[in-house]
Amino acid sequence: MKRTMTTPEFANYPGDWHLSPVLDTGEFVFFSGITGTHPNLSVATDPTAQFRDTFKFLLANLRVAGLGFEHVVDMTSYHVGLRRHLTAFIKVKDEFIPEPYPAWTAIGVTELITEGTLVEIRAVAKRT
Repeated sequence: MKRTMTTPEFANYPGDWHLSPVLDTGEFVFFSGITGTHPNLSVATDPTAQFRDTFKFLLANLRVAGLGFEHVVDMTSYHVGLRRHLTAFIKVKDEFIPEPYPAWTAIGVTELITEGTLVEIRAVAKRT
């Protein structure tokens, strides 16, 4: 059985965007469209601060499902300015993601849904 979950701050997303920010399938939990966008649709202009916000929001979504970063097995990140910001992104990622590291693919894109957003993360976590 699949179950849609979300943090209270983004409870409108399933209805507004017709997506599941968190989709719990039992053994695996899927996280979609995690960015550093705040509930008021603002984003930090400093890339490092925005990346940190993104991982904090991912953690909040993981906690909704009763999980933590140690449960993440796969992560795909979509970047505006991938090469320009990759070093800063990796540094922030390493503050949050412990070893053993999940599989990770980084993809450069020209834009994301919210203006000013530099990264969006899709992740898969496995219940242990």
